[in-house]
Amino acid sequence: MTDLLKLEKQGNTAIITFNNPPAHTWTQQSLAGLRDLVLQLNQDKDVYALVLTGGGEKFFSAGADLNVFADGDKSVARQMAEVFGQAFETLSAFRGVSIAAINGWSMGGGLEVALACDIRIAEEHAVMALPEASVGLLPCAGGTQNLHILVGEGWTKRMILCGERVDAPTALRIGLVEDVVSKGEGLNKAIELAARVAKQSPVAVAACKQLIQKNRSMPITEALPQERDAFVDLFDSKDQAEGVNAFIEKRKPQWRNE
Repeated sequence: MTDLLKLEKQGNTAIITFNNPPAHTWTQQSLAGLRDLVLQLNQDKDVYALVLTGGGEKFFSAGADLNVFADGDKSVARQMAEVFGQAFETLSAFRGVSIAAINGWSMGGGLEVALACDIRIAEEHAVMALPEASVGLLPCAGGTQNLHILVGEGWTKRMILCGERVDAPTALRIGLVEDVVSKGEGLNKAIELAARVAKQSPVAVAACKQLIQKNRSMPITEALPQERDAFVDLFDSKDQAEGVNAFIEKRKPQWRNE
């Protein structure tokens, strides 16, 4: 893939560490690498969860390198916007559970990658912002939409239109993150949470995630019938029979992701 991203696996969990010091800014290469890594992990039946974090203690990711846009070239802007979208939309569509371990500053595209995850855990010193408008730009990798889904219109406007930075306790209070932990404990907490995912049927988790995210694109009256259909469709899977019988037999299920 790319030296800008490090991949390791622990059990059923894949861990991607951003590796572009000092601030782990995104490049066209690292964004394409993230997209391709997620697509690769989607095909790995042994991977149930994905954790993303930044190397070191100060930065999760500071977003895009503004030097890329300094000459005002619209073709470059379009290329970067497209690859940002491809990377983070692919991450959002990951079949398993994605968890961002926000271990420091998370700015612009660095916050947008966390917003594309299913769950966010922030270390107590983390700071989050979408400051693009302060340099004449806007969040183009899902920020205006995904932030709104999590925190509502008011806080989305405070962060984007007013350039307000949010510390970890505030992020927890407004629903931007799901947990705050001590400095240096973000990755451990994310891995611990990911281990819980492995206790669930990966087939059922994938189906549930798709249903939960349907609220972004369709009214509930359309989603509810699909929920019932998805329940019945699970009876075509081997994991459904394994899960029910393991419960009845009082034993731990052996998932096959099939």
